[in-house]
Amino acid sequence: MTSKKFSGAANAMVLPPSIKDLTPYDGPWEYAQAGHLLRRVTFGPTVENINEAVELGFEGVFERLFEERPMPGVPLNNYFEDDPYVGIGETWIDAPYIDGTNLYDYRWGSMQAWTIENILEQGIHLREKLTLFWHNHFGLRTSGDPKFAYRYINLLRRYSWGNVRDLVKEVTIDPAMLIFLNGNQNTERAPNENYARELLELYTVGKGPLAGPGDYTTFTEEDVAEIARVLTGWRDIGEDTLDPEVTVGVEYVSERHDTGVKQLSLRFNNAVISNEEEKEYSTLIDIIFEQQATAKHICRKLYRWFVYYVIEDDVEEMIIGPMAQTLIDNDYDIKPVISLLLRSEHFFDFLNQGPMIKNPIDFVISTVRQTYLVIPETLNEKYISLQEFYEMAFHMDMEYYEPPQVAGWSSYYQAPSYYRRWINGITMRFRMNYTRWVAKAGIKVRGIRMKADPFKIMEVAVAEPLDPNSVVRGFTKALCPLPLTDEQHDALKEILIPGLPDFEWTVEYGQFVENPEDSDLAESIEDRLRNLLEIVMQLPEFHLS
Repeated sequence: MTSKKFSGAANAMVLPPSIKDLTPYDGPWEYAQAGHLLRRVTFGPTVENINEAVELGFEGVFERLFEERPMPGVPLNNYFEDDPYVGIGETWIDAPYIDGTNLYDYRWGSMQAWTIENILEQGIHLREKLTLFWHNHFGLRTSGDPKFAYRYINLLRRYSWGNVRDLVKEVTIDPAMLIFLNGNQNTERAPNENYARELLELYTVGKGPLAGPGDYTTFTEEDVAEIARVLTGWRDIGEDTLDPEVTVGVEYVSERHDTGVKQLSLRFNNAVISNEEEKEYSTLIDIIFEQQATAKHICRKLYRWFVYYVIEDDVEEMIIGPMAQTLIDNDYDIKPVISLLLRSEHFFDFLNQGPMIKNPIDFVISTVRQTYLVIPETLNEKYISLQEFYEMAFHMDMEYYEPPQVAGWSSYYQAPSYYRRWINGITMRFRMNYTRWVAKAGIKVRGIRMKADPFKIMEVAVAEPLDPNSVVRGFTKALCPLPLTDEQHDALKEILIPGLPDFEWTVEYGQFVENPEDSDLAESIEDRLRNLLEIVMQLPEFHLS
């Protein structure tokens, strides 16, 4: 990744997890603790965000994280002039299509830019990180009609810390899900088991150890078949519609529904479901959520998302079990569970600070927000720029709206590597090139060039700009989750002032402050700061959260 002299605290990512329990944390509330929390619950927190969290205090920051906010604005048409239904600057979320004309390209581009914009503007708030969590949990690929994707992602956003049982009910008959797992083809005459299987194996009880032929401890093959019958009768409407009167939605068609009695297995207490027409799916999900396995499965996924991927026996007993019971006690409202975990001694234990490798979306957003990269303000240039960051994450193996598997991104479920799967020869090279572009030449797309602002980092993160040691500490404080070793610090200072004593920086930077219009001096200082920024972003620590 980098030369040996820069390697250090990144080795923390292979440490075993803490076994401290869910006792409420009552330790120091300073920059390190606030930074750890915000790195896990938001994307790329800035120095200002972290300082504000410290000022808010422990209770205040949690109030802010769970603050009720309006839903974000809508994605807009940023450039396409040939859409008779949607003018530039207007939204397409309910607009029909035109026969013989492909409107997908501009609408998907708009959707991608809008998504990145929402993440960049999150502030100290949990909603966007949880929206991506649920997107990974359900693993739904939305490569079809972007209007379906818009409806689906806002469903996840609305329920981000709401009632997970109600969320599963909504997702079950969401039009995008009906298409993705063939629920729209599931009829009495042609039952389709795709969604029934994933509802159990991935979304609720999980797949336990094999107990016998077709028996996975938590459900059986017979359950899959019976649940598929329960879910018959639903279909999506509005996909690719040319009719301005038709909007995205779903409908229940009684003639397509299996009205017979459904018998579940011992795994579900031999529950019997009689015909309830369009209400039958809701009864089914209530039965599934009566199983403690559902609560534990969801809590394990939350743990891997927010804390660490290793769940050994101690963690299962001391963390997952109490989380699951809290979820059950609160009728499957998920906010109390997340709050319990994030407020705990376990979460704030030093062993849990820094061992998570940032996913590509988090990595890209960190480079934008933490280096104060300036994005154009005009609608078209802004959307073009935001789409570029969407594409950057795609090149690092994470495309929003396109989880590669129905189980989501493998880094959150594939043992034994988990997060380390984000790093390979291809993605690492792209990460390194990308940070080099951000720090030095900038990201250029369609004539727009966006670069990091190292002087802004100096302003917000460096306590004593005339001291090169303070400069190094400020840059690493702004960009890295873990303290650096003395050896790393000295190597970084060598990048800033190669072969020079500290006072040379003091003199030169002092002259720059007194004569900012001196272009040669400004260029020299900027080059040094950009060199430092480039190397800090290529440290192993910058890839960690």
